[in-house]
Amino acid sequence: MNRRIGMAPFVLSLFLAIVAAAQELPSVKPESVGLSSERLERIGSVVQRHIADKRIAGAVTLVARRGHVAWFKAQGMADREAGKSMAPDSMFRICSMTKPITSLAVMMLYEEGYFLLDDPISKYLPEFKNPKVLVKPASGEAYTIPAAREITIRDLLRHTSGITYHWNSDLGPMYKNANVAHGLLPYDGTIEDSVKRLAALPLLFSPGDKWEYSLSVDVLGRFVEVVSGKPLDEFFRTRIFEPLGMKDTYFFPPENKLNRLATAYTYYADKGLSRFPDTPITEGSFTYSADYPEHGPKKLFSGGAGLVSTAMDYLRFCQMMLDGGKVGATRLVSRKSVELMTGDQLGMIKSDFGFGLGFGISGVKAPLSELGSAGEYNWGGFFYTAFTIDPKEQMIVIFMAQLHPTGDLTLDREVHALAYQAIND
Repeated sequence: MNRRIGMAPFVLSLFLAIVAAAQELPSVKPESVGLSSERLERIGSVVQRHIADKRIAGAVTLVARRGHVAWFKAQGMADREAGKSMAPDSMFRICSMTKPITSLAVMMLYEEGYFLLDDPISKYLPEFKNPKVLVKPASGEAYTIPAAREITIRDLLRHTSGITYHWNSDLGPMYKNANVAHGLLPYDGTIEDSVKRLAALPLLFSPGDKWEYSLSVDVLGRFVEVVSGKPLDEFFRTRIFEPLGMKDTYFFPPENKLNRLATAYTYYADKGLSRFPDTPITEGSFTYSADYPEHGPKKLFSGGAGLVSTAMDYLRFCQMMLDGGKVGATRLVSRKSVELMTGDQLGMIKSDFGFGLGFGISGVKAPLSELGSAGEYNWGGFFYTAFTIDPKEQMIVIFMAQLHPTGDLTLDREVHALAYQAIND
């Protein structure tokens, strides 16, 4: 009996290694999936030009089509000052690219019958009961009024909750003073601590009235913990990362992988490209750093911003979505949930673009502004990462760098356009 128990960790590790290997998307000659090798090389040329111009230190770009990797290239430096080259398995602070993963976790629990999308969040997080809205008159002191209705789970998924971010001039100072976390600073507390502080503050508007990018998905991270009974990092690991073979995605990477974390840089027109400072940067009421994955208490599992990942790991997540919620024989969510998540949920709510349950959606509110497909879904991250999933073309484009502020750099959009101009079928 003891011998069998002793073997269990080895057997589990072997099983997970086999699963991870099975999830590797094979690399193929681009022409076999309707892409031009010659035209894909333009991605590398443009990235290299921006590196030579000292607008960016390095990047990893990836294009997959029809379940195969057609372009995957690491360029420049992961650490310019140390002379360390960017590698295909370099790790990146993906920040808001955490949000789609948290949204997936919510939908997995939704499919298990725990709630409906129009349930008020206060049913599960009572601190959000009876929300108030901030009113700032032209003269006199600000005051609050009762919100027209409660925040629903759908509001949180599509950013119509009335919550905002620290950079908002009206509520940002209140968030900062109340010690509400945004995930881009070391934080001495948990997501439960932060969300309870957030719930005590007023909203920017009544739920459902507008679209406002927000800490809503951090609230959903706490919601996943309450509904599942598991810490968010454990839910992600056991229910999403291990089934998908995402072996390099963490809130806080282990010590033996931190050397793969790409260095973050800043770009200011008057200073050029510089290594991110050791001290945080403050912009109004918003203060952020680049050292949160490796320093501090490491207790905050920010569902809206906290993950570190690689291009290949994130490809596995994207391919699962493109394949209708499954990977191989393992299904994480149904095809119908993927359809709901990737269709516009804003309707008549004013916005310049479509937004589903965790994803921006191109070409549904207005014509496409660049090459792409109507209905492709996407998002990006604070430190200059981005992805696109295109069901029509069966294509995935991933861009990973580490830069903020970026100045007027549009390299991520250029890479997207160059991936599409390579279609050759």
